[in-house]
Amino acid sequence: MPIIRPAEVDDAGEICRIYNHYIIHTSISFEEVEVESAEMARRIAEVTAHLPWLVAENEGVVVGYAYATKWRVRSAYRFSVETSVYLAQDARGLGLGALLYEGLLEELRELGVHAVIGGIAQPNEASVRLHEKMGFHQVAMFEQVGFKNDRWVDVGYWQKLL
Repeated sequence: MPIIRPAEVDDAGEICRIYNHYIIHTSISFEEVEVESAEMARRIAEVTAHLPWLVAENEGVVVGYAYATKWRVRSAYRFSVETSVYLAQDARGLGLGALLYEGLLEELRELGVHAVIGGIAQPNEASVRLHEKMGFHQVAMFEQVGFKNDRWVDVGYWQKLL
């Protein structure tokens, strides 16, 4: 049975294993160069200083993660965050995305976050379904704002008020 727990910098290697697949093989992430463990450890430490980063662990192996970052830097945005959820390829379709989101949203509520925003590179029906299952609704669609894998990529935004 998977457990959801706070991420630690020691999880960086396993998180890179999950995330780098998306960088190399999809347009879901707009990064184009694989992330090294040291850089991921830095990101985890930076995020967890103020906001939650959770991992799903199954039999001692990280199989997914979810985290929140500031939506924008201006102080009036301080009650809004952007979230990300990634799952290992063999962990998709098992309900782990919803478990991670439930834990993340609860922690964000406790922190007084008001608006949660998820950006989704299109097409990505699995992510759209997950966000809508969690109570998000589409608020925007930006056309051709990214260029990856020799094609223009649209990005939609889904939002949930806590």
